[in-house]
Amino acid sequence: MNESTGWLLDIYAEEDGATLWLLTDGDQRLRLRMDFDITFYAAGDFPLLRQAWKYLRGKNVRLERTVRRDLFLGERDVMAVTTPDPANIQKLFGDLQRQFPALDYYDADIPITLRFIAQTDMHLLGRCRVHLGDERVQFIEPLSAPWEIDPSPIPLRILTLAPDCNPAVRNPQKLLVKYNQREYSLSLESPRSFLISLKADLQRIDPDLILTDYGDTWLFPQLSTWSKETGIEFRPNREEGRQVMMRKADSYFAYGQVTYRGAQAHLFGRWHIDRKNAMSFGEYGLEGAMEQARVTGIGVQEMARKSPGAGITAMQMLTALRNNIMVPVQKQQVEGTKTLSELIRADHGGLIYQPLIGLHGNVAQIDFSSMYPAIMVKHNISPETVGVEDASEGLIPKTLRPLLEKRLRLKNILIDLDPRDCRVEILKARASALKWLLVVCFGYLGYKNARFGKIESHEAVTAMSRELMLQAKEVAEDMGFTVLHMYVDCLFVQQDGFHKSSDFTPLINAIEEKTGIPIALEGVFKWVAFLASKRDARVPVPNQYFGAFQDGSLKYRGIELRRRDTTLWVRKTQLKALEILAHANSPREFAGRVPDVMRLVEGAKRDLRIGRVPLGELLIRQRLSRTLEAYKTPSPAARAARQLQVHGRQFAPGQSLEFLFAHNESGVHAWELEEALDSRKLDTKRYYRLLDRAIQTIVDPVRSHMFSERLF
Repeated sequence: MNESTGWLLDIYAEEDGATLWLLTDGDQRLRLRMDFDITFYAAGDFPLLRQAWKYLRGKNVRLERTVRRDLFLGERDVMAVTTPDPANIQKLFGDLQRQFPALDYYDADIPITLRFIAQTDMHLLGRCRVHLGDERVQFIEPLSAPWEIDPSPIPLRILTLAPDCNPAVRNPQKLLVKYNQREYSLSLESPRSFLISLKADLQRIDPDLILTDYGDTWLFPQLSTWSKETGIEFRPNREEGRQVMMRKADSYFAYGQVTYRGAQAHLFGRWHIDRKNAMSFGEYGLEGAMEQARVTGIGVQEMARKSPGAGITAMQMLTALRNNIMVPVQKQQVEGTKTLSELIRADHGGLIYQPLIGLHGNVAQIDFSSMYPAIMVKHNISPETVGVEDASEGLIPKTLRPLLEKRLRLKNILIDLDPRDCRVEILKARASALKWLLVVCFGYLGYKNARFGKIESHEAVTAMSRELMLQAKEVAEDMGFTVLHMYVDCLFVQQDGFHKSSDFTPLINAIEEKTGIPIALEGVFKWVAFLASKRDARVPVPNQYFGAFQDGSLKYRGIELRRRDTTLWVRKTQLKALEILAHANSPREFAGRVPDVMRLVEGAKRDLRIGRVPLGELLIRQRLSRTLEAYKTPSPAARAARQLQVHGRQFAPGQSLEFLFAHNESGVHAWELEEALDSRKLDTKRYYRLLDRAIQTIVDPVRSHMFSERLF
C-alpha cells in the first residue's frame, strides 16, 4: 500500500465515487479516486413510503428502513436511499421527488465536500495522509484542523490573466499575464497564435489557481468561441476530458436590494477566480477566501463567488451531519401565531439610542465583540432550544462556538503585532472573512428559506442584545459617564478629564463583568460628529457619524465617502477635507480648520472647470433595481442602460452601470459607449452640487456645536 502526504485542494463527484486532488509535499499534483456512497432520506406516510420503495428497487441503490433525527420533530422512521453514484444523485432525487412530492426529504442536496468532511474528519486545504491501494484511496488520515490559527502555507502556483481594458467598454488588444515575478502580454490580434501561446503557458506553469479579471464574463467564453473557430482544442482544466463548467448569470433579491451575479466558469483540478465577479473577494482577497473554504467546507473557487450566507448554511449542514441530524431539503418550520401585543413586544430589533447631534470631544467608542454570535453561544439560542428549559447545546451554538473563538484569537494576535509585520495583512484578511460569516449568522436565524431558521430564535437574540445594551448603559452612567449614542452593539461615552485609552479600562471591565460578553475599546476620538437628517436638522441619523482618533486616524460611517455611488472625485475631496480636520485636537479647533476645507473645495471645483479632473474620476456607478421596461420614471442608470441597449447590450436587474452626468437629451452619458464624451458637454454644475453636499455633511456639525456653546 502506497501513501502520500500533502494538502487537500479539491473534491468533486464522479459516477463511481469521488475525485480528490492532493498537492503533495514533493510538489506533485495527484488526482486520486475514492469509493464514496451517498445517502439521503425520505419520510412520510407508510403506504406512500412503501410505493417509493417499490419505485426505487430496480435502480442502482440500497434501501433501508431506519430511524433518524429531525431537529424539530425528533426521531422519525425514514427510508434511507444509498447510491454509489454521487454524480447523479440530483437526477435520482429529482425523479423520486416528482413521483412522490408529498414525502419529506432530507440530506438530498448536500454538497459532496460537506459529506466527505463529515465522514472523514478532513477539511479543505487541510494537511492529510492518504493511503492508496489498487489505484484508489483506501484511507485518508487528517493531519490538521480547520480551527488552527497558523495553518501550514500552501505552495500554490498562481497564474494571473487580465485584459488591457474592460471588455464591456472596448475590445481588448492584449492579455496581461503574470506568474511569480514575471509579467508579459499576449496579443489578441490573432486568435490562433494567442491560443497556442496561452495553451503552452498553461502546460509549462500548470497553475493551481487561474486568477482573472473578467474571466467569467469575457475570457473563458471568448476562449471557447476561438477554440471552435480555429479548431485548436483548448481545455483549461487540469483534469483531462473535462469541459469548463459554465453557470448562467442570474439576479436575486437579498437584504433589501436586487443583486446581479454574472456567469461563472468553474474548473476541475485547479481553481478559477474572477476578481471582478467574486462577491467579497475585494474585501478579503485570496487568503480570506481560503480561510472561508477551510471552515465552511465549500471549495475555494465556489466560496469566492458565494455570499457569506451560503458559507454559514454550509457550516450548519456540516454540524448537523456530524451530530446525526437530518438536513431538510425545504424549511419546515413556520412562525408561531402571536397576538398583536405579543408581536409588538417581540419584534423590536436591536437597540438604537439616538445620538446627540453635533461635535463632541474626547469620546470613547466601546464595541461588543461579535455581539449577536456571542449571545447565541453564551445563552444557547438555537431554533430547537428557544423556550426549552435546560436544553443541551443547540445546533447554532455548536456551529458558531469554534468560529467565534478563532476570530477572537486572530484579533488578539493582531493587537499585539507590529503594524509593519508581514503577517498583519494576511491575518486581517482571514479575520475579516470570519467576521462576515459571523455577521450573517444572526440574519439566517430569521431568513425565510434557512433550513434551520426560526423567527422566535431571531427575536430572542435581539431581545437579549437590548437587555445587554441597557445594562452597559446603566454601568456607564453609574460610573459617571455620559452616553452620547448607542447603536446595536456599540456605545459612545464621555466624561470630563477622560481622554486616554487607559481611562476607560475600568468601564470596559465593569461592562464585561456585568454582561458576560467580550467587549473592547475601538478607540478614543479627539472629536466625533453625530449628524442630523438633511430633511430636518432636529432629527439625528443613528448610523451617520465621523471622527478622528487620538492618533489622527479617521473613522466614518454613512457619509458620501462610504457610498458606492459617490464619484471618486467627490470621495477623494471629502477624504482630503477630513484629513485637514483630523489635525484639530478638539471641537473648537475643528471650527478653525473649516476655512482650509473651503479653500480645498474651491481648488477642486477649479480643477474640474478647467479639465484637470480625469473623466474616470467622475463616473457615477448605480445599480438597476428592475428591468428597463418596468421603469416608469427611468433613473440615471436606466437612462444609461437605454443608451447601450440601442447598441445591442442587454441588462438584468441588479447589474451596475457607470455613467457621466452630461448636457444632452438624457442627462447622462454611458461610460461603455464607444464614442467618448466631449468634455465641454460635462454637466459640471451637477458635480458641483454633489461635492457641495458631501462637504456640507462634514462642516454642518460646526454650526450645531457653536450654537450649543452659545446656549451654555
